[in-house]
Amino acid sequence: MSRIGKLPIDIPQDVKVDIKDNKVTVKGPKGELSEQVHEKISVEKKDDQIIVTRKSDDKKARSLHGLSRNLINNMVIGVTKGFKKELEIIGVGYKAQAQGSKVTLNLGFSHPVEYQAPEGITFEQDKEKKNILVVNGINKQVVGEVAAKIRSYRKPEPYKGKGIRYIDEYVARKAGKAAAKAE
Repeated sequence: MSRIGKLPIDIPQDVKVDIKDNKVTVKGPKGELSEQVHEKISVEKKDDQIIVTRKSDDKKARSLHGLSRNLINNMVIGVTKGFKKELEIIGVGYKAQAQGSKVTLNLGFSHPVEYQAPEGITFEQDKEKKNILVVNGINKQVVGEVAAKIRSYRKPEPYKGKGIRYIDEYVARKAGKAAAKAE
């Protein structure tokens, strides 16, 4: 039995869960999400919990058990609390200007880069630190994809550390040519 898959998912008071033909729909204060669960997995609602079980014990069903449970759990968390990814912009003249679901990035190119986020994603800028861009949304997968797309415009480089990185990301630094000549 999957250690993660067998854990029940608690449903908060302000969340409604609807299960029809292995399609799970979760409605909460922040919005609504739905997910089609694989036919080898069964999902049922008992009292104020969601129970995810597998119909057979073959390899495919075992591999989908924990995944399906986590996807449903992320939907419940998303419609109650939401998800966010924080990006740090490092470099002289590098900056971001967020306006709702659109962000304009100045990253040392000859032109500003404009990114229009998909529906349900908003951008914020930290008030104290102007170089922090926060990506908010209720769908964890979409939040991660948008953050990765913005980071891909200027990945952190190893010599000066300039670029866009996640807040908790470690960038290995290299010494450069001056250190090689000194030897």
